[in-house]
Amino acid sequence: MLARKMAPSREEPIETAEDLSSIAFSFMASKALFAGLHIDLFTALADGPRTTAALAEATGIPLNRIVMLTTALASIGLLTLADDGRVENSPAAQTFLSRQSKYDFGDYLRYQIDQQMYPFLLQLNAVMKGDLSDDAIASYKHWMADEEQASVYSESQHAGSLGPGRSLARKVDLSQAKSLLDVGGGTGAMTISLCREYPDLHATIIDFPNVAEIGWRFVSEAGLVDRVRYIPGNAVAVAWPGNQDAILMSYLMSGVPGDDVEGLMRKAFEALAPGGKLMVHDFMVEEDRRGPALAALWQLQHMAFTPDARSLSVGWLSAKGREIGFEASGADNLIPAMTKLVVFTKPG
Repeated sequence: MLARKMAPSREEPIETAEDLSSIAFSFMASKALFAGLHIDLFTALADGPRTTAALAEATGIPLNRIVMLTTALASIGLLTLADDGRVENSPAAQTFLSRQSKYDFGDYLRYQIDQQMYPFLLQLNAVMKGDLSDDAIASYKHWMADEEQASVYSESQHAGSLGPGRSLARKVDLSQAKSLLDVGGGTGAMTISLCREYPDLHATIIDFPNVAEIGWRFVSEAGLVDRVRYIPGNAVAVAWPGNQDAILMSYLMSGVPGDDVEGLMRKAFEALAPGGKLMVHDFMVEEDRRGPALAALWQLQHMAFTPDARSLSVGWLSAKGREIGFEASGADNLIPAMTKLVVFTKPG
């Protein structure tokens, strides 16, 4: 976790007012993180400790505000304060929040989480009571029809998916696969990772037209224009190519109405060649529904703009896959304490 108190993870009931407050006010810790990202504070500290006065000059932010922000960020573990008053990045901030870092995913937090996901949570109360107005965003379908919103989401999601894509390439053996269908594959971050790991793999990505246009730039920059193509459209409705050796659905099932989940799995079964693999990567909670906290909170967040979304678990998904005809090949963590990877195989 980037900050100790941003997303409390617990299975036991809370007992004290302090514990309750730490959960109720965790949004403040998140906003402190986002504020630091928006002024490039962590990048300003990438070369080593600096005084608050030097940070104020580097960022163009008044000193009193820098002092207040760095104090808050130090209190949640994102910065450290030396005895001489200088400020320094924590190891996680240095690795993941500085633009100078190879593993930087600050844009994912800066844009998608802060500017898009947080505002959606403001409609959660209305969603719970069924008071969501007809013109409110109810699913990715509506969201991705907006060119500007699609751009912000896709650009930031790409940065956040490159790391998990590399992990996926290590966890699933696709050395015998020639064709990959990435359903709802966005800008192709995971497809790019898999194609780099497996040189004989050719891929097709299905996603909304605005997303496909952005994704083609990333595919071009990766030098994969001869191996990757897009089918622009809604993955739930568009026709899928058949005889695929592998199909990937990453963050797809949590973003569609629950009634569409089984339909997506059935379409995958039909589109796979015998012996083909279906890889489902998503936020999944444990069968006893006691966590993990990050997965449960992400599922709740998705419900804020997809009111009929389903809470996914490995057990339910595996049972549904077997009912359709798949063999469940096992499950594994992809992003620890947050997402799981379930792999199915079509017999034959």
